[in-house]
Amino acid sequence: MSTFIQIILRSLETGSIYALAALGIIIIYRTSYTTNFAQGAVAMFNTFVVTFLFNKFGLPLWLAVIGGILSAILMGFLIDVLILRHTKNVSPVAKQIITLGLIMIVLGLAPIFFGVDPLRLPRLIESGDLSLLGASISYNGLFNIALGLAIMLLMFYILQKTKWGLAIRTTASNEYVARLMGVPTKNVTMAAWGVAGVLGVIAGVMTAPMTSVTLNLMDEVQITALVACVLGGFQTFHGPVIGAYIMGIVRNLLLFYVSSVWGGQILYILILVFIVFRPYGLIGKKIVKKV
Repeated sequence: MSTFIQIILRSLETGSIYALAALGIIIIYRTSYTTNFAQGAVAMFNTFVVTFLFNKFGLPLWLAVIGGILSAILMGFLIDVLILRHTKNVSPVAKQIITLGLIMIVLGLAPIFFGVDPLRLPRLIESGDLSLLGASISYNGLFNIALGLAIMLLMFYILQKTKWGLAIRTTASNEYVARLMGVPTKNVTMAAWGVAGVLGVIAGVMTAPMTSVTLNLMDEVQITALVACVLGGFQTFHGPVIGAYIMGIVRNLLLFYVSSVWGGQILYILILVFIVFRPYGLIGKKIVKKV
């Protein structure tokens, strides 16, 4: 039983990372009408910013994280204003190709600014463990779980209970009608890219202590977050978050109880089978257009 609890706790930590990345992807999808394949690359770049500020300038980690958040907001704004804002009349597929091009740009710029050597970023809480029913989790892992849940609850509250959230939901529903009703849709999409950048860098800071800060830091997180969006459904903001937590938990259970080699592949096969029978995801609904 203690082993099972240990797996669940660990899965909640990784699930929080996937959920933050998935929420960033779905916010951009619902406001800019494109699948942002560059979410992981942008998160990686801004995680490098955090690491550079911490190692090169000796800033406290929390202050370096704030610097990375500001960098992520600026980068998101620039991507929207300089690139995506000029693609209103292109097809969704063309927008996706543009985000793929952004990956190559970011991957080219990162070594120029930060070098090619792997960098280390410590945990936000360096030491300490908590025992729970025979299972153990670090204080940092517990903090990651709490932080991820808190950020997502705050985001959902903003989306559902505030005027800004109403503007986002209105833009997500129909940008043209929202613009006719006086919603500043350009500001909404720009803010969405900034928020997605912040969610990405937080996920990157959570991921970095488990490995090293390299160009492929967020590759697995990006892929898992995209699949979580497919699993949860692209029609809601909360569906991909639910899908991310499900993937985090099921993957670790399969890796431990079924196969330590093929657990991840089995998970993707199960998701493919599920999508065959429910192509719009867990929460998604079929869109019916009236002629």
